[in-house]
Amino acid sequence: MFFRRSTGGLPDARFEEFVRAQSPTLLRLALLLVNDRGHAEDLLQTALLRTALRWHRVLDHPEAYARQVVVNLARDRWRRVKRRVGELPLNDLVAPPAPGDHARTVVDQQAVRQAVAALPQRQREVVVLRFFADLSVAETAQTMGTTEGTVKSQTHRALSLLRQSLDGSETFQEANDVH
Repeated sequence: MFFRRSTGGLPDARFEEFVRAQSPTLLRLALLLVNDRGHAEDLLQTALLRTALRWHRVLDHPEAYARQVVVNLARDRWRRVKRRVGELPLNDLVAPPAPGDHARTVVDQQAVRQAVAALPQRQREVVVLRFFADLSVAETAQTMGTTEGTVKSQTHRALSLLRQSLDGSETFQEANDVH
């Protein structure tokens, strides 16, 4: 798939298995961090390439290394985006589907994605790593290069903002009224 052993020390079949097993998880992580499928796919490819180039050094924990690369690439992208003129996301131009069981789920998921995307960078990282990537506080702190206390405080702030954002959301308000 990527590289063969005969290319002089580059990854082997274990790397190909790693790519097959971890790509969906890493893509979801990247998508939640950058909120754009095309950019998320680019981040994934770059992360896999960097992991491949250091495969024999990261063989003990390739998932953690690749995850760290994805977070760092997302941070780099945020820095570049801050310097650019703002763009209108395509999602804002498309009307939500008509209500229904499946449609409501889609709208609710979209509301959560938009609320997470609106969080400040560090808070978004914490939420994505803790709750979507299912990392512990310690693993999140290590991935973000910060302390566990910072992870906890950023998680608290992020969840407060998400509650405020989603409580005002029409679809979540209706769901809360029903239950």
